[in-house]
Amino acid sequence: MTVTSRHGAAATVTLLCWLLIVFDGYDLIVYGTVLPALLEEPGWGLDPGSAGLIGSLAFVGMLVGALLAGFLTDRLGRRRTILACTVVFSVCTAICGLAPGPVVFGLFRLLAGLGLGGLVPAASALGAEFVPARYRPVVATLMMSGIPIGGSIAALVGIGVLPAAGWRPMFGIALLALVLVVPVCLFRLPESPAWLRGRGRIAEAEIVEARYGVPPEPATATPAAAGPGELFRGPYLRPTVLFAVATAATLFTWYGLGTWLPQLMRTAGFELGPALGFLLALNLGAVAGSVLAAAVAVRFGAAGTGVAACLLASAGLLVLLTGPGVAGSYLALVLAGIGTHGTQCLIIAMVAGRYPAAMRGTALGVALGVGRIGAVAAPQVGGLLLAAGLGVNANFLIFALAAAAAGAVLLMIRRPVGEPRPEGVPA
Repeated sequence: MTVTSRHGAAATVTLLCWLLIVFDGYDLIVYGTVLPALLEEPGWGLDPGSAGLIGSLAFVGMLVGALLAGFLTDRLGRRRTILACTVVFSVCTAICGLAPGPVVFGLFRLLAGLGLGGLVPAASALGAEFVPARYRPVVATLMMSGIPIGGSIAALVGIGVLPAAGWRPMFGIALLALVLVVPVCLFRLPESPAWLRGRGRIAEAEIVEARYGVPPEPATATPAAAGPGELFRGPYLRPTVLFAVATAATLFTWYGLGTWLPQLMRTAGFELGPALGFLLALNLGAVAGSVLAAAVAVRFGAAGTGVAACLLASAGLLVLLTGPGVAGSYLALVLAGIGTHGTQCLIIAMVAGRYPAAMRGTALGVALGVGRIGAVAAPQVGGLLLAAGLGVNANFLIFALAAAAAGAVLLMIRRPVGEPRPEGVPA
């Protein structure tokens, strides 16, 4: 098969999954963008504590969605799971814009979270199986740059839309994923040949491999569509636990900032426009982090790069405690975005390279699903700290400590003697 056709397949899969993840990122971060407006919505009676609870509901849904979709990805296929998750999060997010009160709004944020959490493990598994193992960190990080790009779009759209039309139209934009991207995916997004082989559909796998120039993935002793329990036995137990803990700490920082940063900056004395500008800086830093992490990881390895990225994020957040001024705050938040999201991209790439094809989707689902505990806790913790009168700096300090903790866990990820290396990628 030609190199061109193989690269074209990788580009097609990566691009389509990336576009869906952009909408995933928009739908995630849009809540933080509209949160100051929701706190002032007549008749809703929200305070920082209740707003934090609503913010956590989406991440509860993401926790369940990642665990469920990770398993379904290995059972039903990557492609079908990706499309189903996109439909769920697009429709439920759009309905949030019609909610008459906080109860209905929170319910559909919870339901949207099922799709939001399920998309990433399914898309990451599919993308990993169309490139050589060496370049999986590149594809994973570039694909995951869609989340902060979506968040950046939410901040930019909010600067223009919120003052003119209020918060409700911000959620209707989610339907664009169904109109613009899903129809293309129905015709151009292939199923993973590695998954087809694992399900015994050899003829179909060979057709995909021939059409897209994808080499067959080496067979492993792992049974097809292994259940989540396989990850917690034998040589996979230690990395499974460590990946989940590192993900929880990283997502605590990333989604805590994504939920509360505009309100924290408003509390610190900034108007809504500049406060959304700080959220934009965080997300642009995350985009840069995706690219930088990919380039550095190919040269120096994902684990070491992840440790350095965590320390960078922690340092940036600690700088905010000193009151560095507007320019210094922008720079600190760019560093925080580089470190937090860059690290999460690397963790996904590490998981994709550590487990065989039959376990890959489930492993990604467990890492991201259990890791969502950090994302669930972050909006609540941020709201409780504000409600307790501990101020803005308490939030930045606890997010900085979580980033440092993620780096410490990544230092512990070492391959014990005898642990299989199905993909031949150094962690």
